[in-house]
Amino acid sequence: MPTYAAPTKDMAFVLHDLLGIEKSNVPGYDDLTPDFTSAILEEAAKIHQDVIAPLNVVGDKEGCKLENGVVRTPTGFKDAFDQFREGGWTGIACEEEFGGQGLPYLMGTTIGEMTSAANQAFAMYGGLTNGAYASILAHGSQAQKETYLPNMASCKWTGTMNLTEPHCGTDLGMMRTKAEPQADGSYKISGQKIFISAGEHDMSDNIIHLVLAKIVGGPEGIKGVSLFIVPKFMVNEDGSEGARNGVSCGAIEEKMGIHGNSTCVMNYDEATGYLLGDEHKGMRAMFTMMNHARLGVGLQGLAQAEAAYQNAVVYAKDRLQGRAVTGAENPDGPADPIIVHPDVRRSLMDQKSFIEGARAFVYWGAMMIDQAHGLEDKDADGMISLLTPVIKGFLTDQGYDMTVQAQQLYGGHGYIEEWGMSQFTRDARIAMIYEGANGVQALDLVGRKLAQDGGKHVMAFFEMVKSFISENKDNEALVDFIEPLKAASKDLQAAGMFFMQNGMKDPNAALSGSNDFMHMFGHVCLGLMWARMAKAATSALDAGTDDPEFYQNKLVTGRYYMARQLPATGMHLARIQSGADTVMGLSAEAF
Repeated sequence: MPTYAAPTKDMAFVLHDLLGIEKSNVPGYDDLTPDFTSAILEEAAKIHQDVIAPLNVVGDKEGCKLENGVVRTPTGFKDAFDQFREGGWTGIACEEEFGGQGLPYLMGTTIGEMTSAANQAFAMYGGLTNGAYASILAHGSQAQKETYLPNMASCKWTGTMNLTEPHCGTDLGMMRTKAEPQADGSYKISGQKIFISAGEHDMSDNIIHLVLAKIVGGPEGIKGVSLFIVPKFMVNEDGSEGARNGVSCGAIEEKMGIHGNSTCVMNYDEATGYLLGDEHKGMRAMFTMMNHARLGVGLQGLAQAEAAYQNAVVYAKDRLQGRAVTGAENPDGPADPIIVHPDVRRSLMDQKSFIEGARAFVYWGAMMIDQAHGLEDKDADGMISLLTPVIKGFLTDQGYDMTVQAQQLYGGHGYIEEWGMSQFTRDARIAMIYEGANGVQALDLVGRKLAQDGGKHVMAFFEMVKSFISENKDNEALVDFIEPLKAASKDLQAAGMFFMQNGMKDPNAALSGSNDFMHMFGHVCLGLMWARMAKAATSALDAGTDDPEFYQNKLVTGRYYMARQLPATGMHLARIQSGADTVMGLSAEAF
């Protein structure tokens, strides 16, 4: 059975050597000393390794069961969730006034990585709750915050997001779920939602659904969509749970992966709901949750790759097959371990260099969220808005590919369920689809985010890369990082120029290259992270360290990414510059 060990040393490297969080002026960061964060990470590692990870295969094999309207989660999930909740892990980044730990979003991200890597299906129950919490915190009235947030911070009550309908996915203006105003200010919500993760389960006392619906008589299309709080059980004035609301689970979806999470068809039969935010402004409030979720889903791509990679390394060192071409390295055995073979090393280096670069990228993004909120930094807010589709789309595409590579190293055993490697691939697959399919992320990046605020944020990104290159161009220790980063950044700028020159007169020319641009952007972001990590590792070695091997390995891994992965930007640029003719050349009837 696969195992998981939290990569706390690498997490600490990103937090302190790379990001230097304890030196930051972000509120709350001055408390994040190496000793403090180490204590948190090591304690979190215990429950993830010992309690949550062993349930991953249990959830995959058992799945969830719908019995008389109640969803039963897999064996052990409820007990583990109770332990997770009692340890305060669910509310680690929630506000202290609502019972949370009050730590920065960045620390919540480190714990979120562990949970998703240990058991992605399990992680979704608390992760969705945190997203719903964030929406109510940002858009709710004071009474709504006081009513719901304390129990949601503790996950005594969990949360969901209800967008998709049977006939309506990305185009939410087509939704049919309706909301009828009532004399007391509430609404009666009627309709059906599908693909609702954690929509019904037995691990919390109440479930707080955030539901998109159209108020009767409101504007047509997306302009008429509002967001409502619809609790599974009504909440009495004293805060206790009251009568059952008119919301129920009609079925559990049978899925390719994440079997341990209850993905439900939810029926709303004149359920009582309360407007969250303003009338007909539901997408504004829902996007608070969706953007929170998209960063979390990008984290899932990294996390599944990490878990799969750890097990692939163990197998590659144990599995005996063939001899090293340079001579036997296990002469007393019948064969050498497969890790001696160059193509196996290539695969493991693909995985390792992606994972460590992606971790730095996601944590940097989380730090920008803390900057935006804690310092009211509009530049940081604009930058993370630009990079959100890249984090979600690129990291989940690549993360899935890495789980496939890890599975491939097992050969036929990777295809056999008893070895457990297929679960990482199956679980990772959904991350490319939900919270906005990756094709939509690419369209959002090219169609909206590049031009946001007059292109201010993408230009700031280019300037950031340019400044780093300029500041370090004479550093001989970084030559293997600076030159590839410079070339990749030029490719990215050339692609942006192509869109500017061709996008208005031929929109298809830009949109045909959107997926390539998202991947190109992702590679440049990881290239920047690797260049920064190389500088941090070099500084640590120069200053003297009790673990020089860790920092030397960091440099070797980074050089691999710069030499073997970052040049993909040239391929993506060539595709983009080929325009739309090859993509749109066939008529619809010709397919």
